[in-house]
Amino acid sequence: MPLLDIRNLSVDFATASGQFRAVDGVDVAVDTGEILAIVGESGSGKSVSMLALMGLLPWTATVTADVMNFDGTDLRGLSARKRRDIVGKDMAMIFQEPMSSLNPCFTAGFQIREALRVHLGLDKKERHARAVELFELVGIPAPEERLRAFPHQLSGGMNQRVMIAMAIACNPKLLIADEPTTALDVTIQAQILDLLTGLQKDTGMALILITHDMGVVAETAERVSVQYAGQKVEEQPVADLFETPHHPYTAALLAALPERATTRHLPTIPGVVPGQFDRPQGCLFSPRCRYSDETCRSVPPEPRDKAMGYARCHYPMSAKAEAEA
Repeated sequence: MPLLDIRNLSVDFATASGQFRAVDGVDVAVDTGEILAIVGESGSGKSVSMLALMGLLPWTATVTADVMNFDGTDLRGLSARKRRDIVGKDMAMIFQEPMSSLNPCFTAGFQIREALRVHLGLDKKERHARAVELFELVGIPAPEERLRAFPHQLSGGMNQRVMIAMAIACNPKLLIADEPTTALDVTIQAQILDLLTGLQKDTGMALILITHDMGVVAETAERVSVQYAGQKVEEQPVADLFETPHHPYTAALLAALPERATTRHLPTIPGVVPGQFDRPQGCLFSPRCRYSDETCRSVPPEPRDKAMGYARCHYPMSAKAEAEA
Protein backbone atom coordinates (compact mmCIF):
# COMPACT_ATOMS: atom_id res chain seq x y z
CA MET A 1 0.00 0.00 0.00
CA PRO A 2 1.45 3.42 -0.95
CA LEU A 3 1.98 6.05 1.72
CA LEU A 4 -0.31 8.43 -0.18
CA ASP A 5 -3.08 7.17 -2.44
CA ILE A 6 -5.43 9.62 -4.19
CA ARG A 7 -7.83 8.53 -6.91
CA ASN A 8 -10.14 10.62 -9.07
CA LEU A 9 -9.55 13.86 -7.16
CA SER A 10 -11.62 16.82 -8.38
CA VAL A 11 -11.78 20.37 -7.04
CA ASP A 12 -14.54 22.79 -8.01
CA PHE A 13 -14.61 26.47 -7.09
CA ALA A 14 -17.84 28.44 -6.78
CA THR A 15 -17.62 31.69 -8.74
CA ALA A 16 -20.06 34.47 -9.56
CA SER A 17 -20.62 32.90 -12.98
CA GLY A 18 -20.90 29.29 -11.84
CA GLN A 19 -18.65 26.35 -10.97
CA PHE A 20 -15.06 26.17 -12.23
CA ARG A 21 -13.24 22.82 -12.14
CA ALA A 22 -9.59 23.49 -11.26
CA VAL A 23 -8.65 19.82 -10.74
CA ASP A 24 -10.32 17.12 -12.82
CA GLY A 25 -10.02 13.43 -11.95
CA VAL A 26 -6.37 13.41 -10.84
CA ASP A 27 -4.68 10.31 -9.38
CA VAL A 28 -1.59 10.59 -7.13
CA ALA A 29 0.30 7.75 -5.46
CA VAL A 30 3.57 8.06 -3.54
CA ASP A 31 5.52 5.36 -1.71
CA THR A 32 7.60 5.87 1.41
CA GLY A 33 11.00 7.29 0.50
CA GLU A 34 10.00 8.16 -3.07
CA ILE A 35 10.43 11.51 -4.87
CA LEU A 36 7.52 12.38 -7.16
CA ALA A 37 7.55 15.51 -9.32
CA ILE A 38 4.31 17.15 -10.46
CA VAL A 39 4.94 19.43 -13.43
CA GLY A 40 2.96 21.72 -15.69
CA GLU A 41 2.33 25.35 -16.55
CA SER A 42 0.71 27.82 -14.18
CA GLY A 43 -3.00 27.03 -14.06
CA SER A 44 -2.52 23.27 -14.35
CA GLY A 45 -3.92 22.55 -10.88
CA LYS A 46 -0.65 21.35 -9.34
CA SER A 47 -0.80 23.42 -6.16
CA VAL A 48 -4.59 23.19 -5.81
CA SER A 49 -4.53 19.38 -5.80
CA MET A 50 -1.99 19.33 -2.96
CA LEU A 51 -3.76 22.09 -1.00
CA ALA A 52 -6.91 19.98 -1.27
CA LEU A 53 -5.00 17.08 0.27
CA MET A 54 -3.81 19.34 3.11
CA GLY A 55 -7.31 20.74 3.68
CA LEU A 56 -6.13 24.30 3.07
CA LEU A 57 -8.54 25.42 0.35
CA PRO A 58 -11.13 28.18 0.99
CA TRP A 59 -14.79 27.49 1.66
CA THR A 60 -15.62 28.16 -2.00
CA ALA A 61 -13.87 24.91 -2.96
CA THR A 62 -15.65 21.55 -3.19
CA VAL A 63 -13.27 18.57 -2.99
CA THR A 64 -14.32 15.08 -4.10
CA ALA A 65 -12.30 11.88 -4.49
CA ASP A 66 -12.95 8.15 -4.77
CA VAL A 67 -9.93 7.49 -2.52
CA MET A 68 -7.84 9.86 -0.40
CA ASN A 69 -5.72 7.79 1.97
CA PHE A 70 -2.59 8.84 3.82
CA ASP A 71 -0.64 6.28 5.85
CA GLY A 72 -3.75 4.15 6.24
CA THR A 73 -6.05 7.07 7.21
CA ASP A 74 -9.01 8.06 5.03
CA LEU A 75 -8.82 11.86 4.76
CA ARG A 76 -12.28 12.23 3.22
CA GLY A 77 -14.70 13.65 5.73
CA LEU A 78 -12.01 13.90 8.41
CA SER A 79 -12.82 16.62 10.94
CA ALA A 80 -10.66 19.75 11.01
CA ARG A 81 -9.36 18.85 14.47
CA LYS A 82 -8.26 15.35 13.44
CA ARG A 83 -6.75 16.65 10.20
CA ARG A 84 -4.65 19.14 12.22
CA ASP A 85 -3.17 16.18 14.10
CA ILE A 86 -1.77 14.94 10.76
CA VAL A 87 -1.02 18.15 8.86
CA GLY A 88 2.19 19.74 10.10
CA LYS A 89 3.31 16.55 11.83
CA ASP A 90 3.16 13.52 9.52
CA MET A 91 2.36 15.53 6.39
CA ALA A 92 3.95 18.95 5.83
CA MET A 93 4.18 21.50 3.03
CA ILE A 94 6.70 24.12 1.94
CA PHE A 95 4.66 26.91 0.41
CA GLN A 96 5.55 28.79 -2.75
CA GLU A 97 6.00 32.26 -1.27
CA PRO A 98 7.79 32.24 2.11
CA MET A 99 7.32 35.99 2.65
CA SER A 100 3.55 35.63 2.44
CA SER A 101 3.43 32.28 4.25
CA LEU A 102 5.39 33.26 7.36
CA ASN A 103 3.58 35.48 9.87
CA PRO A 104 5.26 38.93 9.79
CA CYS A 105 4.18 39.64 13.39
CA PHE A 106 6.19 36.83 14.97
CA THR A 107 9.84 35.90 14.93
CA ALA A 108 11.07 32.89 12.98
CA GLY A 109 11.94 31.20 16.25
CA PHE A 110 8.45 31.65 17.73
CA GLN A 111 6.80 30.19 14.64
CA ILE A 112 8.97 27.08 14.54
CA ARG A 113 8.73 26.53 18.31
CA GLU A 114 4.94 26.80 18.12
CA ALA A 115 4.82 23.80 15.76
CA LEU A 116 7.01 21.83 18.15
CA ARG A 117 4.76 22.73 21.11
CA VAL A 118 1.51 21.81 19.35
CA HIS A 119 2.58 18.56 17.69
CA LEU A 120 5.32 17.17 19.93
CA GLY A 121 4.49 18.69 23.32
CA LEU A 122 8.10 19.67 24.03
CA ASP A 123 8.87 21.98 26.94
CA LYS A 124 10.46 25.42 26.45
CA LYS A 125 14.07 24.26 26.73
CA GLU A 126 13.54 21.30 24.41
CA ARG A 127 11.76 23.48 21.85
CA HIS A 128 14.62 25.96 21.77
CA ALA A 129 17.25 23.23 21.41
CA ARG A 130 15.28 21.58 18.58
CA ALA A 131 14.81 24.94 16.80
CA VAL A 132 18.56 25.60 16.90
CA GLU A 133 19.20 22.07 15.62
CA LEU A 134 16.76 22.56 12.72
CA PHE A 135 18.25 25.91 11.70
CA GLU A 136 21.70 24.33 11.65
CA LEU A 137 20.33 21.41 9.64
CA VAL A 138 18.96 23.68 6.88
CA GLY A 139 22.15 25.72 6.74
CA ILE A 140 21.09 28.92 8.54
CA PRO A 141 24.20 30.57 10.04
CA ALA A 142 24.17 31.99 13.59
CA PRO A 143 20.91 30.18 14.45
CA GLU A 144 20.53 31.76 17.90
CA GLU A 145 20.47 35.20 16.29
CA ARG A 146 18.22 34.19 13.37
CA LEU A 147 15.65 32.69 15.75
CA ARG A 148 15.07 36.22 17.09
CA ALA A 149 14.67 37.73 13.60
CA PHE A 150 11.36 38.64 11.97
CA PRO A 151 10.70 37.45 8.38
CA HIS A 152 11.30 40.93 6.90
CA GLN A 153 14.79 40.92 8.44
CA LEU A 154 15.78 37.80 6.49
CA SER A 155 16.53 37.32 2.79
CA GLY A 156 14.28 35.33 0.46
CA GLY A 157 16.62 32.35 0.54
CA MET A 158 16.84 32.50 4.33
CA ASN A 159 13.05 32.64 4.68
CA GLN A 160 12.80 29.63 2.38
CA ARG A 161 15.15 27.75 4.70
CA VAL A 162 13.01 28.78 7.68
CA MET A 163 9.98 27.34 5.87
CA ILE A 164 11.85 24.08 5.26
CA ALA A 165 12.92 23.92 8.91
CA MET A 166 9.29 24.38 10.01
CA ALA A 167 8.11 21.71 7.57
CA ILE A 168 10.60 19.06 8.73
CA ALA A 169 10.44 19.99 12.44
CA CYS A 170 8.31 16.98 13.34
CA ASN A 171 10.02 14.52 10.97
CA PRO A 172 7.08 14.19 8.54
CA LYS A 173 6.45 11.05 6.54
CA LEU A 174 5.48 13.14 3.51
CA LEU A 175 6.86 16.55 2.51
CA ILE A 176 5.21 18.59 -0.26
CA ALA A 177 7.47 21.28 -1.76
CA ASP A 178 5.49 23.78 -3.85
CA GLU A 179 7.87 25.58 -6.23
CA PRO A 180 10.54 25.75 -3.49
CA THR A 181 13.03 27.64 -5.68
CA THR A 182 10.71 30.28 -7.16
CA ALA A 183 12.15 33.84 -7.13
CA LEU A 184 15.53 32.63 -5.84
CA ASP A 185 18.80 33.14 -7.68
CA VAL A 186 20.45 30.17 -9.37
CA THR A 187 23.02 29.41 -6.66
CA ILE A 188 20.38 29.50 -3.91
CA GLN A 189 18.09 27.29 -6.04
CA ALA A 190 20.78 24.61 -6.23
CA GLN A 191 21.40 24.82 -2.48
CA ILE A 192 17.69 24.45 -1.66
CA LEU A 193 17.29 21.44 -3.98
CA ASP A 194 20.40 19.77 -2.57
CA LEU A 195 19.06 20.41 0.92
CA LEU A 196 15.66 18.85 0.16
CA THR A 197 17.06 15.76 -1.55
CA GLY A 198 19.65 15.34 1.22
CA LEU A 199 16.96 15.51 3.91
CA GLN A 200 14.84 13.04 1.97
CA LYS A 201 17.70 10.53 1.83
CA ASP A 202 18.62 11.02 5.49
CA THR A 203 15.09 10.71 6.90
CA GLY A 204 13.46 8.38 4.38
CA MET A 205 10.45 10.63 3.97
CA ALA A 206 8.46 10.79 0.75
CA LEU A 207 8.82 14.02 -1.23
CA ILE A 208 6.38 15.59 -3.71
CA LEU A 209 8.05 18.34 -5.71
CA ILE A 210 5.69 20.74 -7.51
CA THR A 211 7.50 22.59 -10.27
CA HIS A 212 7.35 23.82 -13.86
CA ASP A 213 11.11 23.39 -14.32
CA MET A 214 11.90 20.18 -16.20
CA GLY A 215 15.60 20.64 -15.41
CA VAL A 216 14.81 20.38 -11.70
CA VAL A 217 12.78 17.25 -12.40
CA ALA A 218 15.67 15.59 -14.23
CA GLU A 219 18.05 16.25 -11.34
CA THR A 220 15.89 15.30 -8.37
CA ALA A 221 12.82 13.14 -9.07
CA GLU A 222 12.33 9.42 -9.60
CA ARG A 223 8.87 9.61 -11.15
CA VAL A 224 7.04 12.50 -12.80
CA SER A 225 3.37 13.32 -13.23
CA VAL A 226 2.48 15.88 -15.91
CA GLN A 227 -0.66 17.99 -15.40
CA TYR A 228 -2.43 20.23 -17.88
CA ALA A 229 -5.56 22.33 -17.28
CA GLY A 230 -6.39 20.37 -14.12
CA GLN A 231 -5.93 16.91 -15.62
CA LYS A 232 -3.07 14.43 -15.35
CA VAL A 233 -1.99 13.84 -18.94
CA GLU A 234 1.02 11.55 -18.41
CA GLU A 235 3.04 9.75 -15.73
CA GLN A 236 6.32 7.89 -16.13
CA PRO A 237 9.65 7.27 -14.44
CA VAL A 238 11.84 10.31 -15.11
CA ALA A 239 14.35 8.58 -17.42
CA ASP A 240 11.57 7.02 -19.52
CA LEU A 241 9.66 10.29 -19.79
CA PHE A 242 12.70 12.24 -20.98
CA GLU A 243 13.57 9.51 -23.48
CA THR A 244 10.07 8.70 -24.78
CA PRO A 245 7.31 11.18 -23.92
CA HIS A 246 3.90 9.90 -25.01
CA HIS A 247 1.71 13.02 -24.69
CA PRO A 248 2.27 15.92 -27.13
CA TYR A 249 2.21 18.38 -24.22
CA THR A 250 5.02 16.54 -22.45
CA ALA A 251 7.01 16.44 -25.67
CA ALA A 252 6.49 20.18 -26.14
CA LEU A 253 7.68 20.90 -22.57
CA LEU A 254 10.84 18.88 -23.15
CA ALA A 255 11.46 20.49 -26.55
CA ALA A 256 11.48 23.91 -24.86
CA LEU A 257 14.50 23.00 -22.71
CA PRO A 258 17.49 25.15 -23.76
CA GLU A 259 19.83 22.14 -23.87
CA ARG A 260 17.55 20.45 -26.42
CA ALA A 261 17.26 23.47 -28.71
CA THR A 262 18.42 22.85 -32.30
CA THR A 263 17.88 26.41 -33.55
CA ARG A 264 18.67 29.92 -32.34
CA HIS A 265 15.11 30.36 -31.06
CA LEU A 266 13.65 28.15 -28.37
CA PRO A 267 10.49 26.25 -29.36
CA THR A 268 7.31 27.50 -27.69
CA ILE A 269 3.80 26.16 -27.11
CA PRO A 270 1.32 28.53 -28.77
CA GLY A 271 -1.71 29.73 -26.85
CA VAL A 272 -2.48 29.52 -23.13
CA VAL A 273 -3.93 27.02 -20.67
CA PRO A 274 -7.74 27.12 -21.03
CA GLY A 275 -9.65 28.84 -18.26
CA GLN A 276 -13.24 28.77 -17.08
CA PHE A 277 -14.87 30.08 -20.25
CA ASP A 278 -12.70 28.68 -23.05
CA ARG A 279 -12.42 24.98 -22.25
CA PRO A 280 -12.49 22.84 -25.41
CA GLN A 281 -15.17 20.21 -25.89
CA GLY A 282 -12.67 17.42 -26.54
CA CYS A 283 -9.01 17.19 -25.52
CA LEU A 284 -8.08 20.21 -23.43
CA PHE A 285 -4.73 20.48 -25.22
CA SER A 286 -6.21 20.26 -28.72
CA PRO A 287 -6.21 24.04 -29.49
CA ARG A 288 -2.43 24.13 -28.91
CA CYS A 289 -1.50 20.71 -30.33
CA ARG A 290 -0.08 20.45 -33.84
CA TYR A 291 -1.33 16.87 -34.14
CA SER A 292 -4.99 17.54 -33.25
CA ASP A 293 -7.82 16.55 -35.59
CA GLU A 294 -11.60 16.59 -35.43
CA THR A 295 -11.66 13.66 -33.01
CA CYS A 296 -9.32 15.50 -30.64
CA ARG A 297 -11.45 18.63 -30.79
CA SER A 298 -14.76 16.88 -30.15
CA VAL A 299 -14.12 13.75 -28.02
CA PRO A 300 -12.42 13.87 -24.57
CA PRO A 301 -9.63 11.25 -24.51
CA GLU A 302 -9.34 8.60 -21.82
CA PRO A 303 -6.01 7.77 -20.13
CA ARG A 304 -3.99 5.02 -21.83
CA ASP A 305 -2.37 2.07 -20.06
CA LYS A 306 0.91 2.06 -18.15
CA ALA A 307 2.92 1.16 -21.27
CA MET A 308 1.76 4.45 -22.79
CA GLY A 309 2.51 6.39 -19.60
CA TYR A 310 -1.22 6.76 -18.84
CA ALA A 311 -1.20 9.43 -21.57
CA ARG A 312 -4.57 11.16 -21.88
CA CYS A 313 -4.36 11.34 -25.68
CA HIS A 314 -6.15 9.85 -28.70
CA TYR A 315 -2.82 9.52 -30.51
CA PRO A 316 0.08 8.88 -28.09
CA MET A 317 3.44 9.95 -29.48
CA SER A 318 4.95 6.49 -29.97
CA ALA A 319 1.81 5.24 -31.73
CA LYS A 320 1.81 8.31 -33.98
CA ALA A 321 5.49 7.85 -34.80
CA GLU A 322 4.84 4.22 -35.80
CA ALA A 323 1.88 5.28 -37.98
CA GLU A 324 3.95 7.96 -39.73
CA ALA A 325 6.81 5.50 -40.28
